[in-house]
Amino acid sequence: MALVRNARTLPVRRFAIDPFEEFDRMLGEFAGPLQGRTEWMSYPIDLYETDNDLVLEMAVPGVRTEDLDISIEGRQLSVRGHLPESEENGRRYWLQSIPRGDVSRTVKLPAAVEVDRIRAHVADGMLVLTMPKLAESKVHKITIE
Repeated sequence: MALVRNARTLPVRRFAIDPFEEFDRMLGEFAGPLQGRTEWMSYPIDLYETDNDLVLEMAVPGVRTEDLDISIEGRQLSVRGHLPESEENGRRYWLQSIPRGDVSRTVKLPAAVEVDRIRAHVADGMLVLTMPKLAESKVHKITIE
């Protein structure tokens, strides 16, 4: 009981600053070194596997297919793209969170894939890569005699 009574009598500290403003300030300090380089971290991505393939689905809204560059080195898959800057002058943003300019995302694949057989297409703002797994990456069932 004494602990509860003491807890109730502690003074409540008030923030001298708005916690949301403080968070924005700290986020700005953290992001400062990354300016000029945008990661597609806010763009949703799924990476899953089937018996024969690894499949990556990634939202790339507003990015034209000719502005996408997809490469693979070993098990590192990189997707780069370019979302043009807005050309309208005189805008005063209240909120701006759409990545513009050059954007990229790199993912380590959980298995080796047949690079020459990767298929890629974009439909309705969704990039889909179907990557056949190498035979050594596939699960092989062993029969017991």
